[in-house]
Amino acid sequence: MLLDTPSLYFRAFYGVPDSVRSPTGEPVNAIRGLIDMTARLIAERRPTHLVAAMDHDWRPAFRTALLPSYKAHRVVYANEEAVPDLLSPQVPVIEEVLEAVGIVVVGSAGYEADDVIGTLAVGSGLPVEIVTGDRDLFQLVDDARGVRVLYTQKGLSNLAVVDEAWVHAKYGIPGRAYADFALLRGDPSDGLPGVPGIGEKTAAALVTKYGSVAALLAAPDAPAKVLANRSYVDAATTVVAVAHDVALPAFDDLLCATPRSPERLVELSERWGLDSSLNRLLAAIASVCEA
Repeated sequence: MLLDTPSLYFRAFYGVPDSVRSPTGEPVNAIRGLIDMTARLIAERRPTHLVAAMDHDWRPAFRTALLPSYKAHRVVYANEEAVPDLLSPQVPVIEEVLEAVGIVVVGSAGYEADDVIGTLAVGSGLPVEIVTGDRDLFQLVDDARGVRVLYTQKGLSNLAVVDEAWVHAKYGIPGRAYADFALLRGDPSDGLPGVPGIGEKTAAALVTKYGSVAALLAAPDAPAKVLANRSYVDAATTVVAVAHDVALPAFDDLLCATPRSPERLVELSERWGLDSSLNRLLAAIASVCEA
């Protein structure tokens, strides 16, 4: 199981009231919510290996150099992401708690969590479930490799299990063609303008007909709209593609029944008032490890 941790802690922050506080009064809604989500996912999906992927660069330079609009609407100042003031202090605590529990936290300089997930999904050699609320990761769905997405848009109680058939049924495109579809149609949430005059239906029809943007561009009957925006299409092809070759540190992602740093975990639990949530998480991990 690969967690898109930023996606999940944003969901937790907005889904759990900020009246949930530590013993000394700081908000811990994102921390508690993320721990509870992880406990539920482990209990229900029963992964043997788990990685919490993190953004070490939420807006990588190699993407913005090609497409300056990439996530530009989320910039608040000097390439800093607009993150709620009550959320920012909770993110380091989330990382500390996960590491103390024994859930490996992985990121790489210059890359997003998506790229860490892409690299691990392609190279794991195991069936993979990616937990995210980000549609960009649909491009990693691969029935042959056993890679699926657990899409959290409607919450953990109603997870969509996204495989190639799901993508085809939802968008009318080949199951592994989501990246090409998205760059043609555009995606305002990521600052992708798309090709002017090409909406969702036309993008789906083009991807279905040609199979890929590369094949579309090479076709003698390529639409004029696409050719007229060739510079955008070429740039967006690289920007939208999740990396598969990120250099990652060595780590052990096997879930272990006992915490990695029990004394530190007790300290964190007492400092932030996390006993009930951590007990649920540890019980879920133990139930998988002891099975």
